[in-house]
Amino acid sequence: MTNPNERAELHKTIWKIANDLRGSIDGWNFKAYVLGSIFYRFISENICDYIGQLMAELGQPDFDYAAMPDEQAINARTKMVEEKGYFILPSQLFQNVVKHADKDDNLNETLNAIFHSIEASATGTPSEDDLRGLFSDFIVDSSLLGSTVIKRNELLAKVLHTVAEMDLGSKYNDTDNDTFGDTYEFLMQMYASEAGKSGGEFFTPQQVSELLARLASHNNVNIQKVYDPACGSGSLLLKFAKTVGRENPNLKYYGQEINPTTYNLCRINMFLHNVNYDNFDIRLDDTLLHPQHLYDAPFDAIVSNPPYSLKWVGKDNTVLINDERYAPAGVLAPKSAADLAFTMHMLWHLSEQGTAAIVEFPGVLYRGGDERKIRQYLVSHNYVDAVIQLPANLFFGVGIATCIIVLKKSAKTDSSVLFIDASRLCQKSGNKNVLLPEHQDQIMLLYADRKDEQYLAKLVKNDDILANESNLSVSSYVEQEDTREKIDIKAVNAQLQKLVAEGNELNKKIDNIIKELGE
Repeated sequence: MTNPNERAELHKTIWKIANDLRGSIDGWNFKAYVLGSIFYRFISENICDYIGQLMAELGQPDFDYAAMPDEQAINARTKMVEEKGYFILPSQLFQNVVKHADKDDNLNETLNAIFHSIEASATGTPSEDDLRGLFSDFIVDSSLLGSTVIKRNELLAKVLHTVAEMDLGSKYNDTDNDTFGDTYEFLMQMYASEAGKSGGEFFTPQQVSELLARLASHNNVNIQKVYDPACGSGSLLLKFAKTVGRENPNLKYYGQEINPTTYNLCRINMFLHNVNYDNFDIRLDDTLLHPQHLYDAPFDAIVSNPPYSLKWVGKDNTVLINDERYAPAGVLAPKSAADLAFTMHMLWHLSEQGTAAIVEFPGVLYRGGDERKIRQYLVSHNYVDAVIQLPANLFFGVGIATCIIVLKKSAKTDSSVLFIDASRLCQKSGNKNVLLPEHQDQIMLLYADRKDEQYLAKLVKNDDILANESNLSVSSYVEQEDTREKIDIKAVNAQLQKLVAEGNELNKKIDNIIKELGE
């Protein structure tokens, strides 16, 4: 489905269905059942499609894996896990389970057993880590679904039937068809919007994700590996799958996430966008304290929207100052705000010719103390390529205007930083601002031109920045346009003189009237 109007209509319908379906259950809590069912349907139909293509090549174009007996299908287990990363018996397929969901008094147990079986199919294989715990948030016995097993099963059956009726396409190996993945991301965005701040912690708006991907890939040829150390649901990584990934099907995606729920969402998102298990490596752990991809570095492109002003152990852990990621700056990010700890982590993981595009909380660009010393290190070593001021109110749960800092190591051609003020390049949409394609294009044009443009861009030498307390705030360098209404002083004075004259004349008349009354 490529027609934008058709897609928008589908999204509107799906969101209404998802909302009606949950009833009184909070959407944030209910998302696991809708999103999990979409994923279950996808991998079921995807494996059927894959086996169908294999059999067609062998002269059996009408082969139907869903109708095959389990005892015969088991022979394909090893090959399927090797190729797709998982295996599903015909009786366990979504399309077969949904047929009998209304009559299955043990639907909760049926689903639980199937999910465990799918995850277990990868045990002892290279895809084991990619499958482990994928359905852990799909809790079939949760009291949220109902006070009794019967009520829970009724709602689970409704969810399965609803997802089965969604028109999500069927060309699973067509890179131009991403209806499943697109729908999944749309629903995550809607749940994030509804949840406010808590939702914003795992989802970066798509237009911001696209801008970061464009910045990190600009003039950055031969990108083989892309990395996000705070990957959330994977929206940033997947922008590369939709752009650079189309040109390079062997592109590898690396990410780390500390939250188990969003870690699962990210891996599911990869599968739904047809990124095969051997092309992604998503890990669960604390990035700042327990980095999982030290041996996979360096990376050609890094994109990230790390947590804003996250508290961390900082200097209380005496070992960290000797960590090769943080040691070069000579200081650690303050315990109250780990933003620049993430920045230093990413710089360490960046290849010499690579580019990192990172969303930053504005305070880290101008505050003093140890943050100033880290900025001084970054600027004096010519690692900062550009700083872009974004419009306010782009992110869920964050109303302030954030920034993007672009880092390079040896790929810069000058010893300056380009500052771009894109704070007014947006359009109002409901209670949020959005970056339209034309706004992104304008930002990219300014970034590519790398020259001064009044009220929009300023190229500043590193020495001048260092002399200014290593301040990287855009407003310190880009002149602000005076949008106030111009006042014509001459006209104001003329009007004032006229009013004074009229007032004097009126006073004379009043004096005459009083004099006449007194006579």
